Amino acid sequence: MAIIILNKINRTRQYFLSFLFVCIIGGICFILSDFIGYRVVAFILLVTVSLIAMFFDILPVLFAALLSALIWDFFFIPPRYTFLVGSAEDTLMLLMYFIIAMLNAVLTNKIRRMEKIARQKEEKANTIKLYNVLFNSLSHELKTPIATIIGATDNLLTDSNKISEDNKYKLISEISIASVRLNEQVENLLNMSRLESGYIRPKLDWCDVNELVYSVVNRLENELKKHSLKVEINENLPLFKLDFGLMEQVLHNLIINAVNYTEPGATITISADCIRNLKGHFEVTANEIKSKRDATINTLILKISDNGIGIPEDEIEHVFDKFYRLKNSKTGGTGLGLSIVKGFVEAHNGTIILSNIEGGGILFTIKIPSETSSLNKQKNE
Repeated sequence: MAIIILNKINRTRQYFLSFLFVCIIGGICFILSDFIGYRVVAFILLVTVSLIAMFFDILPVLFAALLSALIWDFFFIPPRYTFLVGSAEDTLMLLMYFIIAMLNAVLTNKIRRMEKIARQKEEKANTIKLYNVLFNSLSHELKTPIATIIGATDNLLTDSNKISEDNKYKLISEISIASVRLNEQVENLLNMSRLESGYIRPKLDWCDVNELVYSVVNRLENELKKHSLKVEINENLPLFKLDFGLMEQVLHNLIINAVNYTEPGATITISADCIRNLKGHFEVTANEIKSKRDATINTLILKISDNGIGIPEDEIEHVFDKFYRLKNSKTGGTGLGLSIVKGFVEAHNGTIILSNIEGGGILFTIKIPSETSSLNKQKNE
C-alpha cells in the first residue's frame, strides 16, 4: 500500500524527497563521523539510494545517486570540504561508488518495472478467470429461466384454446417461478455491483426481528415446502436499528443456500437472540446516541443452521469469496449469494462466521451491534 501511495507522488516531489532523504542521512552520518569511518558512510548512502529506488522513478533515483556521491566526496573523503580526493585509492573508491550507485538505481528500477508487469499479467489472468466463471454461471442461471418463460408464453399464445385450465395454471406457475429465479440473479448482480462500488449505506430504522424473519420465510414458502423449518426467536427481543431491506436479503440468501445444499426433509433452523450491554466495543456508535435517553447498544445474534452434510474444512474460509462454489456442489448458482451476505452484514458493522456442526450440518452466526429500544418504549414515542 505504501509503495502504491508513493508511486502516485509527482516527479517534482520525488526529486525534492530524494534530495531531503539523502541530505538527512548524510547529516546523521556527519554527526557520527567521529565514530564511523568514511568508508562505512559509503555503505549507508548506498542503502539510502537503494531504498529510494524501491519507491521512486528512475530519474529522481539517479539524481539521489549523484547527490550521495557528491556528499560523500565533499564531506567525508579526506581532505574534507573539497571535491579533491587525497589518494588514488579513494579516487578509485569514489568512482566505484558512483558506478555501483547508478547500477543499483537502474537495476532496482528495472526489477520494479518487471514486478509491475508481472502483477498486471496476474491481475489480467484473474480478471479473465472471474469473467469466465461469471459468464459460465450466468449463461446457465439466466438462460434456464428465460427459456422457461419463452416456452411457456409461446404455448399460452399459440395453443391457448387447446390447453386445459390445469395446464394453463401449470404454465403460468412455471413462468412465475422462472421470473422469481431470474429476478434473484439480477438482484444478486446489482447488489454485488453496489458492494464493489462502495455504494452500500444502510438506511437504519427500528426493526422487529420477528417481522424480519417471517417476512423472508413467507416469501420462501414454495422453496421451503420440502424442508422442515424451525424458528426460535427470543420473545423478549428489543427493537433493533437495522436496514430492513439489506437484512431481508441476508436471511433470504442464507435460507436459499440451506435449501440448495441440503436434501429434501432436512431441518433448517433460524434463531435470534440478543447480547445486552456489551461495554467497550462500540464506543463510536454509543457516542452518537448519547443524547437519546432510552437507547442502548446491544448485539443482535442471528443463527441459521441446517442438519445437512456440512462443508469440507479446507473450503470454509473461501465460501464468502465472490463466484466461489463448493467443489462437489451441484450445477447452477453464480457463487455471489454468500459474498453479498458478508458485505451486507459488514455494512452494519457486523460479523458473520461459518462453522460445521458436530454430527452434520453447518451454522452461520451473525453478530450485529445495534441501537436498541424496547417495543413498549417505541410505541410510547
